[in-house]
Amino acid sequence: MSSIQTRRRFLAALSVAGTASLLPRPSLAAEGPLETTSVRLAKHPGICVAPQHIVVELLRAEGFIDIRHVPLGTKVPDAIAQGALDFGLNFATVLVNGIDRGVAMKVLSGVHVGCFELFVNDAIRGVADLAGKKVGTQAVGSPEHLFLSVIAANVGIDPKAQIDWVFTSDKVLPKERFIDGKVDAFLGFPPEPQELRARGIGRVIVNSAVDRPWSQYFCCMLAGSTEYVENHPVATKRIVRVILKAADLCASQPARAARMLVDGGFTPRYDYALQALAEIPYDKWREYDHEDTMRFYALRLHELGMIKTNPKRIIADGTDWRFLDELKRELKG
Repeated sequence: MSSIQTRRRFLAALSVAGTASLLPRPSLAAEGPLETTSVRLAKHPGICVAPQHIVVELLRAEGFIDIRHVPLGTKVPDAIAQGALDFGLNFATVLVNGIDRGVAMKVLSGVHVGCFELFVNDAIRGVADLAGKKVGTQAVGSPEHLFLSVIAANVGIDPKAQIDWVFTSDKVLPKERFIDGKVDAFLGFPPEPQELRARGIGRVIVNSAVDRPWSQYFCCMLAGSTEYVENHPVATKRIVRVILKAADLCASQPARAARMLVDGGFTPRYDYALQALAEIPYDKWREYDHEDTMRFYALRLHELGMIKTNPKRIIADGTDWRFLDELKRELKG
C-alpha cells in the first residue's frame, strides 16, 4: 500500500472516530442485545446518499461487526428483492414503485430533501415547455423517469403522450445526451448538477432543494428488507439511528462528510461532494412528515397510472415509522 493511501485511511479513520465521539448516543444496554451484528448497506456512486456511506465507525460503536457496502447494479428495491441487500437509501418515487411491485421492504425514514435538478437547453423557459420536447432518461421506472413524470403532470402535461422520452443506457447517460445536444432536458443528480454548473452547460428550471412542492418532501428515504426489520428490531433501530446521525453530520459539517466520502472511495471529486452536501437540506428529518412524502408520491404516481396500488395500501404495506418515532424523541439535538 502506498504512503498516500495509508495517510488517507488514517485521516478517514480519525474523521469517523471524531464523528462517533461528537454525536449523542443512548444507553445501548437499555435497548437489549443485537439480534445480529451483520448488515449490508447499499453502495451508490451518488453523493446525496452520503449518510449510508459514512456510517462504518458509527455502526461499530453500536455493536455491529460485519458491515458491508454492496455495490448496486440495480435499484435498492430490486436488490432487496434479490436478497442482496438489507438497507439502502433511494428516491421516494423508486421506493413507492417497489412497494407497488410487491417487494418485501419497509420504508423507515426520510433522510434528506431535494437533490435533483431539471436541466434544460435555451429553447425551454419552464416546465410547461417540456411538451413535445426530447427528454433523456435511462429507462421506464428509473428515478428520473418517475420524478419527471410527476413534475410534468404537476403543470398539466401528460408524460406518456406529450413527452418524447429518449431512453439511454448505462454506457451513455442522459447527461451525456444533453451535453451533446441530443435531448432538450434531463434530470440531474449529484454530482451531475455540480459538474454542469462548473462547465456552464444548460439552465436549471427546477431545483428540488428550494422549489415547491418538491422542497416540501423528502427526496431520498431509507428502506430495509422486511425480513431484517421484523426479525431484528434492535439492530434495525440502531441502523436507522446511525443513518440519521450521519445526516446530521452532513448538515453540520459538510466539509468533513465530503472528505469521508472521497477518502472512502465513494466519489472522486471533493469539490463536487462539498458543494452538493452544503446545498442539500439534510436537516429536515426531525421537522418534516415522513409519511406525507410517501402519500404525495404514491398519489401522483397512482393518478398517472404508473402504480396500481392505492396510497393507503402503499403506506400500510410498505412503511414502518416506529423506530423513527422513538428516535425523534431520543435525538432531539
